Amino acid sequence: MRVRSCWKIYSVAVLLVCASMCARAEQQYLCELGVQGGCGYYAGDATPHIFMNVREAYGLHFRYKFTPRWALQVKASSQRITGDDYTIRGEVMDTRWENRLVNVDVMAEFNFFRIGVGDHYDKATHPYSPYIFIGLGAGLYGANMENKPTFQNMAAYIPLGIGFKWKFHDWCGLNVAWQHNIYLADNLESRPTLADKHELNGNNIMNCDVTGMLTLGLVFEFMQAPKVCKTCYW
Repeated sequence: MRVRSCWKIYSVAVLLVCASMCARAEQQYLCELGVQGGCGYYAGDATPHIFMNVREAYGLHFRYKFTPRWALQVKASSQRITGDDYTIRGEVMDTRWENRLVNVDVMAEFNFFRIGVGDHYDKATHPYSPYIFIGLGAGLYGANMENKPTFQNMAAYIPLGIGFKWKFHDWCGLNVAWQHNIYLADNLESRPTLADKHELNGNNIMNCDVTGMLTLGLVFEFMQAPKVCKTCYW
């Protein structure tokens, strides 16, 4: 009787483990939408260092997760940049310029820990992971002498950066990211006296204007991954 009771208990335990594994696999998602906000900066002829003259930055993104480590992100964002105006001789004037940028970029992401989706859910996955990313983007910008946006200019840029993901719910999580954009242009200020194509922009050895954002985002996941229950991976 004791042997039969033990076998019954063992069988029930195995069934519970299988059921829990299937339930966890059902909670994996392929896609996510997110919103983020934070601070942005500009560095160029008018501002030599990053995180000077910080202004607001915000955006939204779509992410598709190919594996627990690799993902593709498409993001649209906007930020305001500002700085002091200069004469050709480099003297600071009493005026201050301001411009607004609208950016769209596509980036490849790599997670240092396994997170998100996969063929199975095992002990190697984590609810959090630091990650890195790099890609290509395009931005609209431009302003008149009264600092009103005109968006008459467009330039490509290279976005790259680091971040941290935390999945605190089955379909919800937080992202912290620092994105640095290297523009293939030298006129983000929309001021002729600051479009210096032949001199270095502060510490930027590429002689291009750069922008960046430090943001905190909330993400919502959807589109469940294929449901797989494999006890051999437990």
